Amino acid sequence: MHRIWRIAAHDRAYVKDLSVRMKITGLVAQVLVARGHHEIESAEVYLAKKLTTMHDPETLPGVSQAADRIVDAVKSGRRITIYGDYDVDGVTSTSLLWHCLQLTGAKVDYYIPSRLEEGYGLNCDAIRQLHSEDPTRLLVTVDCGICSVAEAALAKELGLELIITDHHTFGEILPDAPVLVHPRLPGTGTPYAFGELCGVGVAFKLAWAICARMGDGKKATPRMREFLLSAIGLAAIGTIADVVPLVDENRVIVHFGLASLLDRSNPGLKELLRIAKVLDKGILQAEDIAFAVGPRINAAGRLGQARLAVELLTTSDNERAIALAKYLDGLNKDRQTVERRILKQAKELVEEHAEWADHRALVLSHAEWHPGVIGIVATRVAEHFQRPTIMIALGGVNGFAQGSGRSFAGFNLHAGLTACQALLETFGGHHAAAGLKIRPEDIDAFRLAFVQYVAENHASKPGSAEITVDAEVQLSDITIRSVAELEKLGPFGAANPRPVFVASNVELAAPPKKMGEGERHLSIFVRQYGQKMRGIAFGKGEWADEMVKHNGKMSICFQPTINRFQGRESVEFQLIDWQPEPETAAVAV
Repeated sequence: MHRIWRIAAHDRAYVKDLSVRMKITGLVAQVLVARGHHEIESAEVYLAKKLTTMHDPETLPGVSQAADRIVDAVKSGRRITIYGDYDVDGVTSTSLLWHCLQLTGAKVDYYIPSRLEEGYGLNCDAIRQLHSEDPTRLLVTVDCGICSVAEAALAKELGLELIITDHHTFGEILPDAPVLVHPRLPGTGTPYAFGELCGVGVAFKLAWAICARMGDGKKATPRMREFLLSAIGLAAIGTIADVVPLVDENRVIVHFGLASLLDRSNPGLKELLRIAKVLDKGILQAEDIAFAVGPRINAAGRLGQARLAVELLTTSDNERAIALAKYLDGLNKDRQTVERRILKQAKELVEEHAEWADHRALVLSHAEWHPGVIGIVATRVAEHFQRPTIMIALGGVNGFAQGSGRSFAGFNLHAGLTACQALLETFGGHHAAAGLKIRPEDIDAFRLAFVQYVAENHASKPGSAEITVDAEVQLSDITIRSVAELEKLGPFGAANPRPVFVASNVELAAPPKKMGEGERHLSIFVRQYGQKMRGIAFGKGEWADEMVKHNGKMSICFQPTINRFQGRESVEFQLIDWQPEPETAAVAV
């Protein structure tokens, strides 16, 4: 199912002027203009990416009070327990704050709930257990808790001091905890300058404030500053993996964090980078984290062993680091096998239900699905069928089914679940991703209600989803120099994707080939006016047959890359979409 290409319009004279004045290629200038940088000052700030542009942590709602309480607990010798989440954001948040408190000499440990047995976030059984073991401890959540109203009430009743740090969407009622730390917390006067931090971004700001207090109150000691420069690497991993917008200070965190990972990683993190085959690349990119490092951390949580991922990121023992990295790598391979099976079953379910063809969203359920993997598959199903998708694993704990949802084309998933909450036991998340629990007997009613809400509140129909294109180019414009210079616009991710281009009047230079396990991927060679280039389309092996059948000129929508192999460099592209010519569904704006 091909998509509509919306190509940004350009003032050619201004693009040329910007290129000359900033001494950048015309390709980079075109992208800057396409992304709203119409003034040279704006473009210069965007390209600079300075640590000094990060916002003062003391302006983050709740950070000052949380840091004060934590430092008091450190100085009085109380136990501090970090209560994290089992995904990459939660694991990196837990590890970062643990490293910080270890450095202060705190008595610190951590608690990660089991995804399969306890589910997401704070739970009352865990609070009772932690209180019974040490009623004087300070409990600090990371990446969870902002919706834990009942759990916070229990902690208050027991006399367990609770600090909640989170970034997820909150409900109408906030938990009654002594301190809430959240970038979008209401009722705090002047709002925080950037509301899109993820959990580890919030944890990093809290650690920053703690380090300042352990110094002279404003500046951290040299040892603490060195810690923060290494901790930004963990913050980058969680920020990339949680798919928050890579703009403002998220972009700065990732930019400096990627460099820090190569220079300042502890034994566990270094071994993880090594087994993911990115340690020796010389330059890390956000995609290396998204597709190689993050999934290995996530695999532990998805398969119920998130504590091992935290141990890997906190250990100073080289041998233990090697063993844990190998184990997580094995878990990731197991996860990939399970994922492929679930994706196949999901597609078969849609094909079996012809009545779902006109549905503006998909709600799929299956008794054999693993609850820890369905979130990843939901992303692929949403992209394949071009509609918001919720996948539900039956046979969960206490008779409830567990679901994971992913948005498509900007739909607010959290708002959709809120509208259907009467049919759900629990839910949480944000506009792009969410989780839920539901009684199996309510799934059909939920499907009808959710699909109706999407139809009434989401403009994008399947097949009408757009791809934003930065410019139409010729393949001869895509040189090693121009592609390398495009990296200045990075790091790339959500809200700051790799530049996307369109080239028309392209023909196959050789028959397309299916590749990879199950022939899932596509490899092609194309030619335009004598310029030849190789491309890859991941998960689009079926396009090979379509292209052969078309056997004519086409337009391609792609992202250019540089392939580095055995000391040689060449320009390639990742194929996003293609259209037979002359009917190219392209729209200039």
